Amino acid sequence: MVSRQHYAGIALLGAGLVILLGKSGFFSFIGSVLWPVILLVAGILLHVLYFGRMLPTVALVPAGTLSVYGLLFLICSVFGWSSFDHLWPFVLFGPAAGLYEYYAFEPFKPRLALQLAVGLGAVTVIAFGFILISSWSIYVIGLVLIAAGLWLTVGRGRKSRW
Repeated sequence: MVSRQHYAGIALLGAGLVILLGKSGFFSFIGSVLWPVILLVAGILLHVLYFGRMLPTVALVPAGTLSVYGLLFLICSVFGWSSFDHLWPFVLFGPAAGLYEYYAFEPFKPRLALQLAVGLGAVTVIAFGFILISSWSIYVIGLVLIAAGLWLTVGRGRKSRW
């Protein structure tokens, strides 16, 4: 039989461990890096509640948005916030994903939700295109254009088996 002293000892041991971990910065590190997991879990929970028939279809809009934002902020937290310079169009993609989920699972197929989702998705793709052009990948685009030009001028004259 375990005595009260045993429980008190375990409680003191746990309290001391929490204090030492707190003073070493463990909890602040975990909080500063993994806070986006809260957004991701909230988005997944909304999805689970919808598919469990506990929430209406419109709950998929914040579910998709929170899931995308949770992933975006988690990536930025882990790999550094400088990556947000290239990933910011996902801020527009979050509501687009949620609206598309709403359109896909709503029995009445709301046309406005689809139009907004496609519009935001198109703006996201265009923004990624501008980021691609303005970053180091312009060199890759240049090399692809050179290769295509060489293929059109040199390689097209040959007969191919294909």
